[in-house]
Amino acid sequence: MTIYDISRMTGVSASTVSRVLNGKKGVGARTREKILACMREQNFTPNALAQGLGTSSSHTVGVMCRDVGDIFLAEAVSAIERELRRRSYDSLLCCTGSDVNMQQGYIDMLLSKQVDAIILVGSHYMNSKNRSSISAAAESVPVVLVNSYFRADNVYCVLSDDGPAAKEAVDKLLASGRRRPVFLRDCDSYSGRQKADGLCAALTEAGLPFSENMLVDCPEDFDGVVGFLQSYFETGKERPDCLLAMDDELAAAALKAAARCGIRVPEELAVVGFNNCVLARACEPELTSVDNHAEALCMTAVSTLFGVLEGKAFPKKTTVSCDLVERGTTNF
Repeated sequence: MTIYDISRMTGVSASTVSRVLNGKKGVGARTREKILACMREQNFTPNALAQGLGTSSSHTVGVMCRDVGDIFLAEAVSAIERELRRRSYDSLLCCTGSDVNMQQGYIDMLLSKQVDAIILVGSHYMNSKNRSSISAAAESVPVVLVNSYFRADNVYCVLSDDGPAAKEAVDKLLASGRRRPVFLRDCDSYSGRQKADGLCAALTEAGLPFSENMLVDCPEDFDGVVGFLQSYFETGKERPDCLLAMDDELAAAALKAAARCGIRVPEELAVVGFNNCVLARACEPELTSVDNHAEALCMTAVSTLFGVLEGKAFPKKTTVSCDLVERGTTNF
């Protein structure tokens, strides 16, 4: 009997069996115990040659994101792929969309390809079904979440400090005399919830009331957002005097809608975006935006992953600080 027989019996890769045999980290507790139990039942004594072959790595990491049409995700995936290539690893990219079943299918596919690890980019994977899939995947290989947080064995999270950054931006808006803030979002995600919490915390600290009406749900496509916000600005009972957008694309759409409505920025409406991508400099006036340092975020994620693969101890949660970059859409 070889490690390949144990691999077949337990439904995990030979390299995972080999990690357990060699006492290496990077294998979830339940999977480790399942492999050890199988070995005990089979009175398994490893063959040294087969054990050595099993340690060979595929030198491939699965990378999942929702859509590379998103500027932040595209920049993040590019940074991850570049760093993996520098370390002589290949990446297998999966654009999963928003469908939960499709996302789970991609995780299963990556595991079937015997990747050494999986990196999930973006904060859109935190529903109950995905949590179950991520936990199951982490039983076989390390899983790294970029800009999201989920506590599970063999799952490592590297994320932006979005909540405090959002609070700082709203603090400055309120200090400049603004009193009617709103938060624009186009999906429910971990990062979005942190930013909304930052808005709420700033209002509470300033002694101002928070209302659910301050959380404005927008369409996902740019033109749809522009049309929606134009109607929102024109028909709203009380127009906001400042807004924090979940990302720079939403903020750019808000600027376009404000221009169509004859709203002066920043005199009548202050606008703050998130991510500090190229759109922030392409807008007119240029957009004040929170820089979440996407490249540093991704470099940290890859460094964490390779540390785990090498058997080193790494924290389950690493936070990268953000900076507010002030431009022409605010007058703090």
